[in-house]
Amino acid sequence: MSDLSTPDSASQHPEVGYRGATACVAAGISYRQLDYWARTGLVQPSIQPASGSGSQRLYGFRDILVLKIVKRLLDTGVSLQNIRTAVEHLRGRGVADLERMTLMSDGASIYECTSADDIVDLLQGGQGVFGIAINKVWTEVEGSLATLQGESSVDGSIAVTGTSASDELAERRKRKGA
Repeated sequence: MSDLSTPDSASQHPEVGYRGATACVAAGISYRQLDYWARTGLVQPSIQPASGSGSQRLYGFRDILVLKIVKRLLDTGVSLQNIRTAVEHLRGRGVADLERMTLMSDGASIYECTSADDIVDLLQGGQGVFGIAINKVWTEVEGSLATLQGESSVDGSIAVTGTSASDELAERRKRKGA
């Protein structure tokens, strides 16, 4: 099972990490939510976890993507217990799978849809009240982080998102030709 945060790729290609306050701005959440979700294991920083009082957590792009998805699910009334299950499921999916996925919910359960047929089947069954297209959330997070400051996971130096060739976000932009 592949995790949203892959330590092997992070050690080969240092990622840009974002401090808690930056992650909060990009995900649209409060610092109190971020701290609670990290302490309870809902969404933990993949770049650098807290290592005691005063230490800085560093969140990767995928962490912030999941934070924003969690926020959207909470805003629509989905229980934290169901969100935890969904987050565990998302961690088991590859990045390419995430870009094609839409999360649908009837307010109680969360369903993964990877095609228009899945969505239609869910709606015809009387399910699904709202949907979250992960690729749209992905684009929103990209846009937010483009104007925010990150730091290198290797030496802590300031990194401007989109300028580091080893940054996942920059590599994705290059592939898209943006």
